[in-house]
Amino acid sequence: MIIGHLPSGYIASKLLARKISNNRINITVFIAFGMLGGVAPDFDMLYFHIIDNRQHHHHTYWPHFPALWVVLLLLCTIWYRVSSIKRVPIYGLIFSACGFMHLLLDSIVGDVWWFAPFVDKPYALFIVPTLYQPWWLNFILHWSFVLEMIVVLWAIFLWKKNDKN
Repeated sequence: MIIGHLPSGYIASKLLARKISNNRINITVFIAFGMLGGVAPDFDMLYFHIIDNRQHHHHTYWPHFPALWVVLLLLCTIWYRVSSIKRVPIYGLIFSACGFMHLLLDSIVGDVWWFAPFVDKPYALFIVPTLYQPWWLNFILHWSFVLEMIVVLWAIFLWKKNDKN
């Protein structure tokens, strides 16, 4: 997924914000944490380009390990359960949930090492054939890009709907 992670974080946090608004959370901060979580696994792109010089697939770095996001989700869930102040751990929960969702979305047409760091094997539902240069044209001209556009349009719809309320 190329352009769908930020809007998917917005969609998830926006829809969940309605369900948990009784926790006296700041909805804007909640949505911001969801959007940040939606793109957080791709922070490894800095390392990929600046330090690693694009020598390894960026999904092999620890921010793309599903185990990391599962552990974060579990820790935030425990924190939420034991804390008397629910506001802060709920921000951690939406951040972690959207980080994990990032990996689910990447798995549609991108390799994700679902059992890393224990198993060095990538998994993807579909393969994007390499037909064009530059590389990103292969993704934009693939049928899966329609899914990304649906996510973007859904996020715009929710955002515009919010403006009317």
